[in-house]
Amino acid sequence: MSTDSATAATTALLRGYVEMFPEEVAQSLEEATPAEGAALFAAQSAPRAADVLQRVSPDQAAAILAASHERGARRLVERVEPGRAAVLLARLEPAERHRLLGQLDPALAGELLELARYPADTAGALMDPDVSAFRGETKVGLALTRLRRRRSRRIHDVFVVDEDGRLTGAVSLQELALSPTDTVLGQLVHAPPPRVPATAGREEIVEAMQGGALASLAVVDFEGRLLGVLRHATLVEAAEQEASADIQSMVGASREERALSPVAFAVRKRLPWLQINLGTAFLAASVVGLFEETIEKVTALAILLPVVAGQSGNSGAQALAVTMRGLVLREIRVRSWPRVLMKELAVGAVNGLAVAVVCSFFVYIWSRSVGLSAVIGVAMVLAMIVAGIAGAAIPTLLSALGQDPAQSSSIILTTVTDVAGFFTFLGLARLFSAML
Repeated sequence: MSTDSATAATTALLRGYVEMFPEEVAQSLEEATPAEGAALFAAQSAPRAADVLQRVSPDQAAAILAASHERGARRLVERVEPGRAAVLLARLEPAERHRLLGQLDPALAGELLELARYPADTAGALMDPDVSAFRGETKVGLALTRLRRRRSRRIHDVFVVDEDGRLTGAVSLQELALSPTDTVLGQLVHAPPPRVPATAGREEIVEAMQGGALASLAVVDFEGRLLGVLRHATLVEAAEQEASADIQSMVGASREERALSPVAFAVRKRLPWLQINLGTAFLAASVVGLFEETIEKVTALAILLPVVAGQSGNSGAQALAVTMRGLVLREIRVRSWPRVLMKELAVGAVNGLAVAVVCSFFVYIWSRSVGLSAVIGVAMVLAMIVAGIAGAAIPTLLSALGQDPAQSSSIILTTVTDVAGFFTFLGLARLFSAML
């Protein structure tokens, strides 16, 4: 048999093997160099090569893609499933990615760019796509060799994926370094690692962080395929951003507004809530109007009104802040509302009594009226109890209705505490007007 005939027979045999056993070929490519993988794919038809490439771990597949010549890389990307192709392109160097996208059909390039683009403040937009991932059959020695080649990469956990790129586990770098080199990574996986979908917002990211002290958090697509990783610094920043956004929402400012946002944007976001606040202020004023005659007879009531409203407002704000923190950190759930409300009722009663004693004493020194001192003392206790319950109930109710519990909670709370404070104080004053 001539040399040419032998070469043709070998090539045909190799093509047949690749077609019949793509999984075994993909596994063998994990131990090959990127150049060897590129040479193998160059000798295969585009559909057959793409079928094997999709079974190779994302890191190795991206390396093979980068080692392929322009025509070979283009035909592979065109045949690979778009979501998978976007993941591989994200792992390439920017210059290499830009060059390859320029070789593609504009419609396909646009589709891949769209798949790689995620809305701002989502896990997909915040993640680092340059993540260390290997198949479960990869041996520790090979994984360490590849990791040493990527010295610039920040590594805390090495992720393990199946033949379709779906995340199956993670191995800490320490455990990897201490394991025998012939151990396969699949044997080191103990439990599925924490993960979030690429579409998850900051709130969902923060919720995932509550499972423990995480150095990184995996990001997956809707099929569970690994897309990237959220590093520790990004996780901390997400938690800080979520906390600051909640603070803004509580007072009616938009979560999207920044210190240097355009004036028109700030006005458009704030003004509706200010108008709502104006309406609630008139509601509180109408309560005072109901007791106009009582106030005319005892003018001291008008002087003491802000004292009751102020103390009940502060008491409600404390309950609101504690409840909000519990909801955000998942310390409590909506079903916990009876315990939370009973706790705030008890706290409001005890604090109300303590404040009422001091308040009544100074009111008596000022007015020399036992009746006025008793009225403001009882009103203070009742108003602070109502404020505490409202501070816990408002965010819990919003959460139960599927709304953001931070959204303008303080505006609603201010209305409740003002109305409760005014009504209890002036109502008791009218009932016991003969004692004032």
